[in-house]
Amino acid sequence: MSGLVLHNFFRSSASVRLRAALNLKGLPYDYVAYRLRDNEHRKADYLARNPQGLVPALELADGSVLTQSLAIMEYLDEIYPQPPLLPADALGRARVRALSQAIACDIHPINNLRVLNYLRANFGADDATVNHWACHWVMETFGPLEQMLTGDSRTGRFCHGDAPGMADVCLFAQMLNNKRFGVDMQPYPTIARIHDACAVHPAFVAALPDKQPDAE
Repeated sequence: MSGLVLHNFFRSSASVRLRAALNLKGLPYDYVAYRLRDNEHRKADYLARNPQGLVPALELADGSVLTQSLAIMEYLDEIYPQPPLLPADALGRARVRALSQAIACDIHPINNLRVLNYLRANFGADDATVNHWACHWVMETFGPLEQMLTGDSRTGRFCHGDAPGMADVCLFAQMLNNKRFGVDMQPYPTIARIHDACAVHPAFVAALPDKQPDAE
């Protein structure tokens, strides 16, 4: 047994990323849920583990706590190298990190729940405005991302070759958000194709929000 404890929320896209990565590695974990809408992640016991109060966090068998999904995935790849989330070559790793960060750093931070709630509470944004905001920032990145994937021979069935890795985990999680916001995927056929390949992979299916014990 790995002794891992995953602190997460079923609908959190960063949590989806990490669940998919753990599943790809075949690593079992205990599941601890936090209802974000009830601010359970802001309670003292969780803040003691993760002062940012964000999910996910991965608690190791020795009590160490890792935060930030991309950093956690890099750790998992170092400690449990097979199957890899990153390619073996330096150029390939740089490419996969760039694809991953385009989603996790350029889209996700401004479209997550706390930002959308801030728009509603402080700027009077209604649901239509919030959806417009979310779609705008997805499209700002998905246009270039589609070019990066389509124009590179290293793109295969998945973002980098024919096995899923870190970039696919990020893409898959973002696509769940896109569906909620009603993002038109017609301009992004390569991204849509890669997502379709992820969507039938058992590791990704098991990471879906509606498969989790805290699903609503």
